[in-house]
Amino acid sequence: MYAGRRDALKAGGGVTLLTLLAAAGWLKPGEAHAQAARNQAAFDAKTIDDTLKALGAGTPAPSKDIAFVSTPDIAENGAVVPVGITSSIPKTESIAILVEKNPNMLAASFDLPAGTAPAITTRIKMGQSSNVYALVKADGKFHVAVKEIKVTLGGCGG
Repeated sequence: MYAGRRDALKAGGGVTLLTLLAAAGWLKPGEAHAQAARNQAAFDAKTIDDTLKALGAGTPAPSKDIAFVSTPDIAENGAVVPVGITSSIPKTESIAILVEKNPNMLAASFDLPAGTAPAITTRIKMGQSSNVYALVKADGKFHVAVKEIKVTLGGCGG
């Protein structure tokens, strides 16, 4: 490595762009976070009705415009179940994953900024075979699709 560059880095020359923006006052500490406020009531809900109520969903309409992709019919290990969901409903705002027989139904919730592709992939834990719900909020209305996933080895403490 070039010795002069090494000396410059030791002297503070390795300052990042974000540090410079913050030092200049152009970037406030709260603006650097991408995390939205967590809906703790929804994550603590134990039943589907309580979860839907906490999310403000009421009674969602079933939809064939929501698809499960890369989601297995049979998961060999409930500790790591891959789930992919896409929505072809216009103006999709958020996608949530609910697992019917988990101790807490809401497994994940994703808010999608305008212009973002309405597709998510993640891994969830499942304690046993169960229905998995994809809850999509689009244009202020809620839609749902369901898929049964069989688990051969429990992942929530089993």
